[in-house]
Amino acid sequence: MRVEQEGMNILDKIISLKESLPNKQKKLCDYVLQHHQDIGLLTVKELAEKADVGTTTVLRFVKLLGFDSFFDLRKEFHNIQKDYSDKWESVQRSFGGNGENKEFKILSSVWHEGMHILDQSLNPQLVEGFNQAMELIVNADRINLLGLRPYKAVALYLEVLIEEFHSKTRQLSFDGESMFDRILQFEKNEVFIIFSFSPYVQRTIEAASIAYEKSIPIILITDYLSCPIASFSNVILKLEPSEKHFSIIPIIALVEAIVIELGKRKSKTAIPKIRTLVETLKEKKIIVD
Repeated sequence: MRVEQEGMNILDKIISLKESLPNKQKKLCDYVLQHHQDIGLLTVKELAEKADVGTTTVLRFVKLLGFDSFFDLRKEFHNIQKDYSDKWESVQRSFGGNGENKEFKILSSVWHEGMHILDQSLNPQLVEGFNQAMELIVNADRINLLGLRPYKAVALYLEVLIEEFHSKTRQLSFDGESMFDRILQFEKNEVFIIFSFSPYVQRTIEAASIAYEKSIPIILITDYLSCPIASFSNVILKLEPSEKHFSIIPIIALVEAIVIELGKRKSKTAIPKIRTLVETLKEKKIIVD
């Protein structure tokens, strides 16, 4: 027996039912959704053990989904994996760009270009610069951040991630004219991370110039070494620009690497802070397991 609801595969149905189910069934749903690629290979007993529920819970789950037996449910998961495999072959064919398959053309093109510019960006110069930047960041009493136009979002993303375990950040991307007043208050033991990509914003250049005059270490994240801020910078982290379309994929990857490395180097204080934060958010019902 197959799932009959039009446009809804077995995973869609599980998602739609999950929140209305008892806790054990919900726990089983979560396991199945996270490991659906493997369900077609398991027995009832194996699935129950892996999901940490009873075999009766699995059998009730089978009936709830409208199947006569666990064997039928396994066939459904086998079918959906075959479906995904066939579609993935179609996606891979579309990488060729021959124009014959248009269903995945934009998605696959963006994906392929993202992987290309990530590979191009990761080179010995970036690795060396990353290590130098991390020394400045780890030893700074305050991390100042600036990104204007679309790069404001990246600066905010970096701030949000760091603030999970390290509260000494200052976001300048919203400050308008007061930004220069705040830069003039920078102390020698602070660091300034600037996102500046072509076409360059004059206010970003001016902000870097003021920080440079105050001898504040600048970490520049940019796309070209010819960036006007390069001459003011202590460390330049150059990322490969996309030739096909606007993309911040390498910037996001670099931001996440900075956060992970910072968390690793400050693990003695970072881990307890994150644990306390998670416990508080759960207690206040802001997040759920």
